[in-house]
Amino acid sequence: MTPARAVLRFSKRRYPLARMATLLVSLGVSAASLPARAQAPAPKSAPAAATSKSTPAPPTKVRMAMTAAFVSESGMPVYGRIATYLSKKLGSEVSFITGQSYGEVDKMLDAGAVEVAFVCGLPYVLKHDANKDSVHLLAAPVMKAARYGKKPKYFSDLIVRKDSKFKKLEDLRGATFVYNEEASNSGYNLPRYKMLKLGLTQGFFGKVIRSGSHEESIRLVATGKADASYVDSLVIDFDRETGNGWASEVKVLDSLGPAGIPPVVVSGKVSAEVRQRIKQALLTMNKDPDGRRILDDALVERFVEVDDSNYDDVRQQYQAAVKAGFTTIK
Repeated sequence: MTPARAVLRFSKRRYPLARMATLLVSLGVSAASLPARAQAPAPKSAPAAATSKSTPAPPTKVRMAMTAAFVSESGMPVYGRIATYLSKKLGSEVSFITGQSYGEVDKMLDAGAVEVAFVCGLPYVLKHDANKDSVHLLAAPVMKAARYGKKPKYFSDLIVRKDSKFKKLEDLRGATFVYNEEASNSGYNLPRYKMLKLGLTQGFFGKVIRSGSHEESIRLVATGKADASYVDSLVIDFDRETGNGWASEVKVLDSLGPAGIPPVVVSGKVSAEVRQRIKQALLTMNKDPDGRRILDDALVERFVEVDDSNYDDVRQQYQAAVKAGFTTIK
């Protein structure tokens, strides 16, 4: 059995009353002959407080999904390692589910089909504001790179090809723009707000393409199929540091943020006790040798506790675009 699928099982031996009675008879002892002090007192119901203080049993299974990463696609094995690590710490089976879209993971959290998810800040905000009990924040990563200032923040980087003559967003009028996903904060919400502030709301780009991922957006820009894109700084930083993907073929013109970094959330269907166990396992990863190695490979300093206010910037920029009627980049 591998650690990631470890499940604790408990058993207890039963001693029937009849067997005890037989033993007493065989010894020539009757209940009446026992001294008053030796006789068992009448059973009393345990106080309710005693039950509430007992340690909660570990969850038998935890399913973990991801729609927003603190690594690029080339670093996806990190999440499997986190699942294995959590399995050891929780004493439960922890599985990592891949291949779901933003919307699919959102529905899975509602249904309790996944317990834990690494999500983008914008979907978290929309879900929380619609029903604050539907999802809860567990933790958020603090990245190692100096640009993040030891805070649970990240950026949206405007990229063009290395040989491009574009200098800033305003130069891209009539150009081909690629984005990853409408529900993405770094790929859509932040750049849309930037365009709103600059008054670039009336068909600024010549063509707009949806790629489906930050990695694909980077590839399309690097290969000349698109002129520019705003991408997650965590993704491009990881590929630059590890030498993967197309990050070396593009340059950054501008960075939006800092913004609340994609958090780790838990379904509202998970009990408070289990929620706390998972949170503590994440918050103490950096103090454990195995956890420290995983974080180092992901360029993460540590996980920290965050509250909803960490995502107020995401919320305010989304609401500003909706209020202005500028919901679609064009």
